[in-house]
This record gives sequence, structure tokens and C-alpha cells, in this order.
Amino acid sequence: MHQDIQPGTSRLRPWFLLGSLSLLQFLIAVDVTVVNIALPSIGADFGVGPRQLTWVVVGYTVAGGGLLMFGGRLGDLLGRRRVLLTGAAVFGAASLLAGLAPTYPLLIAARMLQGVGEALALPAAMAAIVLTFPEGPRRTRALSVWAAVASTGLVLGFVLSGVITELFGWRWIFLISVPFVVLVLVAVTVLVPAEPPRERTPLDLPGSALLTLTPLLLVFGIIEGGEGGGSPWLSAAALAGALIAGVAFVRVERRASDPVIPPSFFRNRTRVLANIATALLSGALSTSFLLLTFQLQQREGLTPFAAGLALLPLAVVLVAAATFVPRVAGRWGARTCAVLGIGLTAAGLVAIPVGSGVAGTIPAMVLIAAGMGFGLVGLQYAAVSGVTGDDAGVASGIQRASDQLGGSAGVTLYVGIGFAPALAGFDPFVVSCTLATAGLVAAGLVAWRIRDH
Repeated sequence: MHQDIQPGTSRLRPWFLLGSLSLLQFLIAVDVTVVNIALPSIGADFGVGPRQLTWVVVGYTVAGGGLLMFGGRLGDLLGRRRVLLTGAAVFGAASLLAGLAPTYPLLIAARMLQGVGEALALPAAMAAIVLTFPEGPRRTRALSVWAAVASTGLVLGFVLSGVITELFGWRWIFLISVPFVVLVLVAVTVLVPAEPPRERTPLDLPGSALLTLTPLLLVFGIIEGGEGGGSPWLSAAALAGALIAGVAFVRVERRASDPVIPPSFFRNRTRVLANIATALLSGALSTSFLLLTFQLQQREGLTPFAAGLALLPLAVVLVAAATFVPRVAGRWGARTCAVLGIGLTAAGLVAIPVGSGVAGTIPAMVLIAAGMGFGLVGLQYAAVSGVTGDDAGVASGIQRASDQLGGSAGVTLYVGIGFAPALAGFDPFVVSCTLATAGLVAAGLVAWRIRDH
């Protein structure tokens, strides 16, 4: 029986719960993009360059993406309320640590800890919403609110980053979340009923660890190898470790009784292609956001506040796309939306190094935002095609992980090579955009093979 129709339960209680969990979703979504405008200020305070600063972005998404499916399984085993409270508390504590971090390594550790909190909290929060609202119009409305809040958080992160960094300093982009997380903890304690632990199949701890370790070693190896003072041996060891961990993950999953990624997932061609294309598109999108941030502040000389305002066209178009695309996706089909979005993103990447002045970046922003709206929605539809009650959670978790891990790997690879000292004679923006565009060509070819159902 659903919580909102239990005897004696207030009719408003489910909506208070939705509001509280949506606030947590908003804070987590904001933290994905809120660091972008603040990156130059963070780099200036700690004396690190653009390549090292990619850790501020990818540390959060790699840890969160790698542990996302594990967090969902943990909620099933230990109880969603308990895991939701733990994840929110970890996220809040990590936000406080990031805001007070005295050194750059501690800031990166705090960002990764934020990702752990996200991986624990979001699957449990999503499950709580689904179980609170009965199937039908009320659940559809609740999930629409949940998705809209996530998109709004991603968009407002750009603007809030500039405003907060300019007025209060970059540390407050993390500290401002802490009191709101406390509110969420109180609301969840009151509104989400306790549930006893349930006996389930064992957790795939080795698979979860290897799924997180592989992208972390890959990111570290690329960044270490690209730094002028970095150790080539350490870089090679990290890259070799990433390869070994990736191979070991495949072997472990084949033998696990309850793998993180069930083998049946790979038998669905549409879902596999959609997730590959999602990872490639997300890598290019994350690269474009980072490059636009540095172009506005380092090349155009804008303050963080002015740079945040300059990104408003990106925010406006993204909100418009998020509203428009779901209305036409059913008629056009997932493949058409995905390929169109990938093409628009590629055009936007080409426009980044071409544009000069603040006005010259607007075409790139518009194209990239529209591409994100069409591409990710189309691929999300394809990634959950044909799901049932038995595999909907797995399919959604894999799609979210593909988005986050693809974005992390892409921005590290494209920006890492573009700003490498060995290529000092080339324009790093042109190199990074060219590499990301090549990745989008591959994404388009993959998405074209998706079959609409």
C-alpha cells in the first residue's frame, strides 16, 4: 500500500515529502555545475592550472557515477530511509569540508565525498517518491517535478556560481548548501517512515569497487601525464591500472551471483547503444561548459559575476529545451532527437574558439544548450526502452552512471590533451574542441543505429 493512501495520513504529506526530496535533488544538481565559474578563483587561491582544476569537476561525478548503482542496492538491503539519511548527511558534511578546505587535495577529497553522498541519497530518494505516489497521473506529476528540479539546478548552478563567487567568495558555493541539507534531514526523519532491513541477495562489493576505481585511475593517469612536472611512470602505472581494473570488472561481473550490471542488460541492443552515445555526448558537453567558463574569464577578462550573467543565454535555452523536447520526443522518436542534439552540440563546440567577445560566445551557448536538451532526452528515452518492474531501476542507474562517468572521462581527456604542455604551440581551445567534436561524430554514428520502438 502506498504511503499517501494509508489510513490517517495527511493528503498533503506526500507533497511535503516531494518538496523536501526535490530540495535535495536541487542541491545535488547545482553542485554539478556551480563550480564552473568559480574554477579560476579556486585555481588562483591554490596555485593550480586548468588541467588540475578538472579534478574539482570530475572528482564529484566520478565518485557519484561509479557508486550510483551500489547506492541503489544498498538502499534495498538496509532500508531506503536509513540510506537516504546517511547519504544526505555525507553530502552535507562533505559540502562543509569543501567550503573550509585549507588545501587543494582536501578540496578534491571533499568533492569526491560529495559524490559518495549523492550515490547513496539519490536512488533512495527516487524510490521513496515512486513508492509514495501511486502509479498514474499523480506519480507522473511527481516525477515531472523531480526531473524539472534537476534541470533547473543544473542551469542555475552556472548563474549562482558567478553571483556567490563575486559577492562572498568561492567557498560559499559549498557552504551555502549546509543549512538546506539540515532541513532535508529533519524533513526526511519526520516524513519518511522507518522500515526494517530486508533480506536480499548479497551486494557485489568487488564489482562496485572496480567500477569506481577504473575511471578514477584513468582520470589520474591522464592528468598526471599531461602536467609538465608530472611523473610519466606514475601516469603510465595509473593508466595500466585503469585497464587492469576495467578487465577485472568484466571478469568479476561474469562470475558474480548478483552483479552490479546484470548480463541481461547487454542483450538489449538499443539500451547499450543509447548508453554509449550518452557517455560520448556527456563528455563533449562537460568539455564545452569548462571551456566556455575559461573563455569568458581568462580570454574576455570578465569577473565571476559578469561571467555568470553572460551564461544566461545557455540557461534560458536549456530551460526552453527541457520544456519543449519532451512534448515532441514521442512523435519524432528517440533516435531523431538524439542525433539532432548531437549535431547541435558539435556545431556549438566548433563555434567556441571561433567566437570573439562576449557576444561571440552566444551562438555556441545556444547550440550547446539546445543540443543538450534534444540529445540527452532522446538518449534517456532509448536507454529505458522496454523496461519492466524488474529492471527499471538498473536501466535508470546505468543511464545516470553513463552520463556522469562519460562527462568525467571526456572533460579529462579532451581538456587534458588540449592544455598539455607538449602542445603549447597550439590553441588549447581549438585542440580540445576538435577532440570533443570527434567524440560527437562517434556518438552520432552510434545513436543512428538506435531503433525506435
